[in-house]
Amino acid sequence: MLPRRSLALRSLGFATALAACLPVSAEEHREWRSYGGDAGNTHYSSLAQIDRDNVDELTLAWRYASAAGQPLPHSSELQVNPIVVDGVLYGRNPLYNVFALDAATGRELWTFAPDQAHVGMSNMRGVTYWQDGDDRRILFTTGHFLMALDADSGKLIRGFGNQGRVDLREGLGRAPEQVSINAPSPGVIFDDLIIMGSAVTETAGSAPGDIRAYDIRNGKLAWTFRTIPAAGEFGADTWPAGARETAGGANAWAGMSVDHARGVVYVPTGSPAPDFDGSGRPGDNLFGNTLLALDARSGKRLWHFQTVHHDLWDRDLSSAPTLATVTSNGEQRDLVAQASKEGVVYLFDRDSGEPVFPIEEIPVPPSDIPGVYSSPTQPRVTLPEPFARQHMTADDLTDLSPEANAAARKVWEEAHELAYLRPAGLRKTILLPGFYGGANWGGGAFDPETNLYYINATNAPNILQMEPVQVTRGSSMGVGEFLFRQQCAGCHGVDLEGFYPYAPALTGVEQRISRREALEVVTGGKGRMMPFGHLSRHERDAVVDYLFAYSAGELGTASEDEGAEKETVYVFAGYRDFVDAEYYPAIKPPWGTLTAIDFVSGKIRWQIPLGEYAALTERGIAPTGTRNFGGPVVTAGGLLIIAATADEKLRIFDKRDGTLLWEYQLPAGGYATPATYAIDGRQYIVITASGGKLGTPTGDQYLAFALPESATD
Repeated sequence: MLPRRSLALRSLGFATALAACLPVSAEEHREWRSYGGDAGNTHYSSLAQIDRDNVDELTLAWRYASAAGQPLPHSSELQVNPIVVDGVLYGRNPLYNVFALDAATGRELWTFAPDQAHVGMSNMRGVTYWQDGDDRRILFTTGHFLMALDADSGKLIRGFGNQGRVDLREGLGRAPEQVSINAPSPGVIFDDLIIMGSAVTETAGSAPGDIRAYDIRNGKLAWTFRTIPAAGEFGADTWPAGARETAGGANAWAGMSVDHARGVVYVPTGSPAPDFDGSGRPGDNLFGNTLLALDARSGKRLWHFQTVHHDLWDRDLSSAPTLATVTSNGEQRDLVAQASKEGVVYLFDRDSGEPVFPIEEIPVPPSDIPGVYSSPTQPRVTLPEPFARQHMTADDLTDLSPEANAAARKVWEEAHELAYLRPAGLRKTILLPGFYGGANWGGGAFDPETNLYYINATNAPNILQMEPVQVTRGSSMGVGEFLFRQQCAGCHGVDLEGFYPYAPALTGVEQRISRREALEVVTGGKGRMMPFGHLSRHERDAVVDYLFAYSAGELGTASEDEGAEKETVYVFAGYRDFVDAEYYPAIKPPWGTLTAIDFVSGKIRWQIPLGEYAALTERGIAPTGTRNFGGPVVTAGGLLIIAATADEKLRIFDKRDGTLLWEYQLPAGGYATPATYAIDGRQYIVITASGGKLGTPTGDQYLAFALPESATD
């Protein structure tokens, strides 16, 4: 049952009830109705009760343990930006449940547990709210299902799709059982449509990343935009013939933004699959790595801009775009801003797609693998100024200790000279920013009062390399070896050692689980690992046979027969961090930053380190910043609110200059974007603290902060 004030809001009408229950004006009141705060993903709130003068009085208003003491998945990455509508907060927990709370007290109103057969990856980022009169719905995804709940009761709406569920595997031109798909970021609403992106596997055989809109009332498919064009469609000539049937990826996993007045949805896409290996997809590969403007009613393409041609670096557009209205010399201009893993912001006119500042097309180095296609040129932003580091020399290598510097220098000397978008090859390449940015899914916050855009970034390089591997055809073990190296070694390593903290080692796997259990994981996925349904049963058997035999040192001779046919394939050498022995980045800090960018001039207004490592602080080293995941929120009260850091703190800064005003030690990492809202005249700030990234423990708590009640009377 909803809190009484929510029922009053529904019956009196929004404006009337707002005036009745809030001592702030209607203009100042702000719910948090959408992922990112609003349809434009601005991360901005007009609330100003909590301001730079009283923020040090913040106190914990309530705390909610969302899993209620149940054991948590080790791989949980709950990244929820909760939404707040009519006094009710809606979120997710690490067990995939959806819940509703009284947003003023944290009291649970209802919880819904999806069928465990439908669970999926644990990096859930939120839910979507829709309303038409008394019909109020919460839409969310778990595994490959889009579901709809009654927002008041938490009950499944059976008239949506098939008994409350839409199978996202259907309609992609592949057999559903061969499609691995989920949607970590919530869909967006336009009228009676929910528009969905997806996450797919990033290896060969991946599903295509079509953008699809569904009727919210019945779950029927309304339109599809094919990010890998079919023959004869615009962009098809940037792929080899027949690519639609075999290629995958180019998917919008990071979220989208909607301009309701224009009827436009802005969609950022990721790289085509497989990542790092473009040998089977020569060409620019539209609409991979592209910001798309689509007609929200029909899915028709209005304009597009591709930020990376023929991606070989996994340079996904990794956050929902920000719809910004910039005011200069008394004139307003509607823009769309797209942050990227490259550590730059692409800034376009919202109507025409014309860049606000010049974007150059520059020559880039070719691949050093014989016969491999790479694009001869790539786009490069001139302004706004980069918010993450773009260059490094030997002088920039870590100086935490002589030993760390010597180890980093050895790797540096083995690698290619650093160059903009140098393709992966047989020699090591330093990738800066690394695999995860720059920016990632948290995105930035735009302040319409000042034209400033705030964005956090990671400055941690990675080592990018392909390895030649001799594989044997014509035997089950040879097939298993080929498929393991193609599909699995990028995460788990050719030698099964894994890549901390992203993927576990598989050494000794045959001693820990049975062959049947291993097949179940390959087939159905587990934790961060998606199902590999695109592999046939024979291929999955072959992968597990090879894995168990290699781990046990019992490969035998089947793959070593001198008469067997051998082939050289080039496989991704894995997600290697360029780090020292203590896992600190092998580059001088700052390793994490928070930056304010002026969207009128394109210049950086200020930049500060974000986060610290306590062990380094104890050694007398100034705060270095940390790797970080999750975005900021900016308010009319002068605040910039962010968690995101590996030191597991929630911080509030002065938005004018980055001065730290307040901080709080969370029970687990707040790898999520905060939300802020007001109820009965009291402003709250809430953060999801669930850890599970950057090697930190998992958690399940939501924490809400507010000024003492006496201060808001």
